[in-house]
Amino acid sequence: MNYEAVIGLETHVQLNTNSKMFSLSSAKYQNQDPNTIVDPTSMGLPGALPVVNKKAVESAIMIGLALDCSISNKTKFDRKQYFYPDLMKGYQISQFDEPICYEGFVELSSNKKIRINRVHMEEDVAKLTHINTRDSNYSLLDINRSGTPLMEIVTEPDLSSSKEVIEYIENLQKIIRYIGVGSANMEEGSFRCDANISIREEGSKELGTKVEIKNMNRVSAVADAVDYEIKRQIKSKENNEIIIQETRGWSDEKSITISQRTKEESNDYRYFPEPDIPPLEIDSDWVNQIQSILPELPKTRKEKYINEYQLSDYDAELLTGDINFSNFFEATIESHNKNNESIKYIANLMNGDFSRLLNLESTSYEKLKFKPEDLSELVEIYFQKKINNKILKIVLEEMWNTGSKPDDIINEKNLVIISDTNELEDTISNIIESNPKAVEDYKAGKEQSQKFLLGQVMKETKGQADPKISSELINKILQTKK
Repeated sequence: MNYEAVIGLETHVQLNTNSKMFSLSSAKYQNQDPNTIVDPTSMGLPGALPVVNKKAVESAIMIGLALDCSISNKTKFDRKQYFYPDLMKGYQISQFDEPICYEGFVELSSNKKIRINRVHMEEDVAKLTHINTRDSNYSLLDINRSGTPLMEIVTEPDLSSSKEVIEYIENLQKIIRYIGVGSANMEEGSFRCDANISIREEGSKELGTKVEIKNMNRVSAVADAVDYEIKRQIKSKENNEIIIQETRGWSDEKSITISQRTKEESNDYRYFPEPDIPPLEIDSDWVNQIQSILPELPKTRKEKYINEYQLSDYDAELLTGDINFSNFFEATIESHNKNNESIKYIANLMNGDFSRLLNLESTSYEKLKFKPEDLSELVEIYFQKKINNKILKIVLEEMWNTGSKPDDIINEKNLVIISDTNELEDTISNIIESNPKAVEDYKAGKEQSQKFLLGQVMKETKGQADPKISSELINKILQTKK
């Protein structure tokens, strides 16, 4: 019997606001000493009242708009009741039946739309660190993260493979980074993804028993966990075992999912409206104002590169994969004489040598020693035929290492292309005289000999000879030898 997977994702996105969701404490808790960013609200002290962070609400609306969601004109907060050591109040302020955004989608490269059921606001919990050693077994609690603004983005069960899951996650990360509401970094915990997985007979419309997978802190770990869980459930079915609705954790060390607890239903959380926060009225003018400042999204930018600049789908995808990389490209062509030929050259340069240097040095864009306009100037010099492609790459590396201007590097190192026919003719004549075998081969009709001689010219001039002029001169001189 053949089975197919049915997968839905719940993604928690930390927002990069200055303060927490319901208090004025700093939300910048990374790299801070444990339990130093605390306040009565995030600690759940009696009498402490929450106040909604307006910036977090605006970020939620922006996410909703970027995901083609409908924005609620009225929304409210609810108390989600559960008891766990990382939940200071014994409940979490979240949203239940009236989320701020609903019914959006994320489109995959296959044109398949992964439907977004809802986007809702909530507060993050404290951080638990479990210590398990030979002699000790205990947990440490850090309250710093408690109260940090979160968006939970919940899909419909539209995904069917780990490949689709990864593409959805990467597309969602790109959107979040492009609109600037969060870093969407899984490794640092600002982007956390839980997967709900079930299997059913291929072609069936009936959903199977779903299992939730948690504790995946890398994109590759999500793929591994999804693949493992699908195989585990299929094996259980084939062995006539009952699949239990439960929460399982992913073990990187063992590369397996491990049962943690039976899965709760929504009624287990005993939701009720948050009594300390009145419902939020979201005015259409406010939504329109946020819509007007929404940055260009990766899909739109990619389509622009393909349709306006005639770039390939492959090049456009690479250029839009990272917001900082894409912005550098945008700034480079902005200060350049815009024509498709030079834009294509800049695209190839950035996807090639620029990316190589970036990965080699692991350099952040803030630490780059030259600016986009410097790269634009370098390409302009190339199209003016003052340098060739080989020299351009030499200059680029020097710019990367020193931050010097392209013109200064070219003049200082005397890298201007040699196009003077008299100078080239003398050099070529000497090379031909030193390579009689190549001359004989040429006379015998072996065209490869001409390319060999051109290579010798480029070697002798350290790549500065104009290849077109040099090739014409080689042919001219060789003709006199026949």
